[in-house]
Amino acid sequence: MSATHTHSGRRISPIFLGLLAVAGVSAWGVWADFAAHPGFAVFLFVTSAWIVSLCLHEYAHARTALHGGDISIGAKGYLTLNPFKYTHALLSIVLPVLFVILGGIGLPGGAVFIERHRIRGRVKHSLISAAGPLTNAVLALVLTAPFWLGLLDGAPVAFRCALAFLAMLQVTAAILNFLPVPGLDGYGVLEPWLSHKVRRQVEPFAPVGLIAVFACLWIPEVNAVFWDGIDSVMSALGVSESETRLGLEYFRFWEGEPEFVVIPG
Repeated sequence: MSATHTHSGRRISPIFLGLLAVAGVSAWGVWADFAAHPGFAVFLFVTSAWIVSLCLHEYAHARTALHGGDISIGAKGYLTLNPFKYTHALLSIVLPVLFVILGGIGLPGGAVFIERHRIRGRVKHSLISAAGPLTNAVLALVLTAPFWLGLLDGAPVAFRCALAFLAMLQVTAAILNFLPVPGLDGYGVLEPWLSHKVRRQVEPFAPVGLIAVFACLWIPEVNAVFWDGIDSVMSALGVSESETRLGLEYFRFWEGEPEFVVIPG
């Protein structure tokens, strides 16, 4: 492999830079509060920033795999942060965004193909799987830092709530991905430590694990327990339930702006 090809396989994709630009401009639009109805700007900000986080999630998997021994990662384009390089556009972008629209849930759906036979050691395999949701956890801390540091006093309500909703998506992504369900990263952390027999028995369920988790969240009892837990985590991070709820309402601009907006404080 030539040095030029290796470098191009690690060059940041213009698509990713474009997503960053959209996220930045739309965030400024929400912050400037120049629109009477900022919902569309909130939608653009949250959606583009969410896709950026999807790219970072998959990049973390790929980068950890590269350092673990899979030198094929660069040639696959996984280090370019191009969302279309992560397995399939439907799984990488459409489904995660659809999950957000339908249920306000952040659940990454893309994946990187890692040549596991190149990697030696169960710890390395577990770290590769854990890298993605750990990235979401770090992003959640970064996005909530302005709340628990008191940096948002006087900020526009729409921006504050949009940031809260985006942070909540990172929290749900981290928690759900750490579930020990086939097809999710949590199972990937455990899989290297399971017997070959167990892995063979579980393998057929991996393609439907993601959908099964999302379906379970439609069960009222499960949904209530899940969101109570999420609200507790967000509260510990300095974000109120009303802020994330209003953020979702702004995000769904097609349903109309929130009728009553109370400035959190």
